Amino acid sequence: MTHARKPLRATAAAAVSATVLAGAALGLAPAAQAAAPPPPPRAAAQSAASSVRFVDIPGDGGVTLAANVVTPRGADGSQRLPLVVLPTSWALPQAEYLAQAQKLADSGYVVLSYNVRGFWQSGGEIETAGPPDVADASKVIDWALANTPADPGRIGMAGVSYGAGISLLASGFDKRIKAVAALSGWADLVGSIYSGRTQHAQAAALLSGSGELLGRPSAELRQIFQDFLGSDLTKEQEIVEWGQKRSAATYLDRINANGTAVMLANAWGDSIFPPNTYADFYEKLTGPKRLEFRPGDHATGELTGLLGLPNDTWDDARRWLDRYVKGERNGIDQERPVRLKSRTGGGYEGYPSWSAVPSGERRIDLGETLQIAANADSGANAGTVLLTGALDQFLKIPPLVSVPLLSRERAAVWQTGRYDAAQRIRGTVSLHTTVTSDKSSGTAVAYLYDVDALGVGKLITNAPVTFHDRTPGTPFAVDLDLFSTAYDVPAGHRLALVVDTVDPLYIEHNPDGAHLTFSSPKTDPSYLSLPVRD
Repeated sequence: MTHARKPLRATAAAAVSATVLAGAALGLAPAAQAAAPPPPPRAAAQSAASSVRFVDIPGDGGVTLAANVVTPRGADGSQRLPLVVLPTSWALPQAEYLAQAQKLADSGYVVLSYNVRGFWQSGGEIETAGPPDVADASKVIDWALANTPADPGRIGMAGVSYGAGISLLASGFDKRIKAVAALSGWADLVGSIYSGRTQHAQAAALLSGSGELLGRPSAELRQIFQDFLGSDLTKEQEIVEWGQKRSAATYLDRINANGTAVMLANAWGDSIFPPNTYADFYEKLTGPKRLEFRPGDHATGELTGLLGLPNDTWDDARRWLDRYVKGERNGIDQERPVRLKSRTGGGYEGYPSWSAVPSGERRIDLGETLQIAANADSGANAGTVLLTGALDQFLKIPPLVSVPLLSRERAAVWQTGRYDAAQRIRGTVSLHTTVTSDKSSGTAVAYLYDVDALGVGKLITNAPVTFHDRTPGTPFAVDLDLFSTAYDVPAGHRLALVVDTVDPLYIEHNPDGAHLTFSSPKTDPSYLSLPVRD
């Protein structure tokens, strides 16, 4: 964010438009199966194996929460049953989880799914996983214990995206929650949409736009989005503190003290909540834990499960709840807890920890000094929120670029030689370099490409970084972690690191006429650190 920054540049404005289209095309897809309004409160429907009741639940501060309760057939109150609470995703109706709720109920759970405050039939305003949302989760549990045959000693929470974030936060404030399955959520909200001190424009625009369209944003939330997208640096600390209050990482000690069993699952290409913050958070958990990363974009890994189709993520989530809510000895706790699937194909890989994922590190020397002009798109970019990762997941088509045709005036390019053997990248690629700018503020975006014999590069990973208040002409060191990934570079291919200054996913902070120089001093050489699996 910059002082007195002018409105979004044309690239950012285009990004907002693309975001709205992406959300319409894919992000709200789960709502299609729930397009019809639910029955009136307290109406009941009967399936072959379970019953569904639509109810109103008093939330925190007297706000009414629209919910549905799914109970196993034959549950007459004579025995207590395990409970799973499912908060809805951002902007989706309470019917979102009905397919999974039926599966859970068929296996013996009482399942309560509720619309979070500020959306659809629930009252109140959108608090973005703030304290009222966390308090609502406990109120919902209270209601379930008083009005269903739920067992107070066997309670779990799960959810996708917004529901995942609320579930994870609630586990730090309610000791009754024994297990959480947080799918496509976040552990650090600031690190997710403001990584590298750079606003993720399309992600924020999607959240803001869908909130306005399908919910009731609070005045505070509207102001946060206005300040965030408007690049008002004077509000930066206030925005960071707002995000930290809504981040499970802030309450890590509480979650660990409660001993909550936490399963985290996300997609490598999640363009709203990149995987890095989940990986960092996972390593610091001390209770039972599991981490799963798969190809895809935001919530695409769970989508088929929401539609009632076979789905690995939901299968593992149910197994996790069975083990730590029901208490079943189903073997999931005996498996290697970190489970990854490469974006380029193959089955699942198991590891004892996140730090054990790479077995080695390869450093690529970036000794050549290169200078680029800012404010112009070089042709390298990370795609479009929601759509890009989905194309990579289902069609194996990541963003492509012709590396030889990239403008060397607008992009710094370093390439390796061709590799004789496949390079199995696993984990977090990191960049260390020295930057000199002729302006006090600026943004750079780093991309790592898999380049074939024709010079066509497939995007492996990327990340932005922004700086402010630097002395023009004075070099400074930059350390940047790119978004974590698992990708196999074929033998005969090479790697290319490309750095430019404009990407539609992000807001850039390069003043007109700015230039960035990347150098490698002898006393502090520049390099790319590549985590690999032998």
